[in-house]
Amino acid sequence: MLECNVVTIRNASLGDTGALVAELGQAGYFADRLERQRAGLGMLLVAWSGARPVGAVYLWLDRAEERDIRRYLPGVPLLTHLEVASEYRNQGVGSSLIAEAERRVVELGYDRIALAVEVRNWEAERLYKRLGFRDWGQRRSRLLRRGQAPRVVPRPGQDTRTPDSRY
Repeated sequence: MLECNVVTIRNASLGDTGALVAELGQAGYFADRLERQRAGLGMLLVAWSGARPVGAVYLWLDRAEERDIRRYLPGVPLLTHLEVASEYRNQGVGSSLIAEAERRVVELGYDRIALAVEVRNWEAERLYKRLGFRDWGQRRSRLLRRGQAPRVVPRPGQDTRTPDSRY
């Protein structure tokens, strides 16, 4: 569990469904992600301000649905559906959710993480690039990977300098 200035981040539970839907909508989405989490296929991380959910991100640990990701980054966890309540944006909530997801990825033994961004979602793309994700030129969405080489989520104390590589 991670705490930042405004929020606490933890895995969602079934008991959180009502609050998630009331604050962020998307009942079907949250029901699906909670079921996937129960099955061990991912983690639904939620940022809480007191009893209010103010952001969420899903860490996809199952086989990627997107063909290009399966081809170029097989077995790499994906950050999906980052959402922060409008009044909590630009306060570090999204960055904190991503940092917690990266910490979990390292705990699970992975050394990379990827995500896709719609080409028109400039605000999200700006955040991801600021956090060190890099575009590797996909068509309709931008698939970003952390860093410039295959090792993208450094373990504590690990040297992060690596030569550039191509997928």
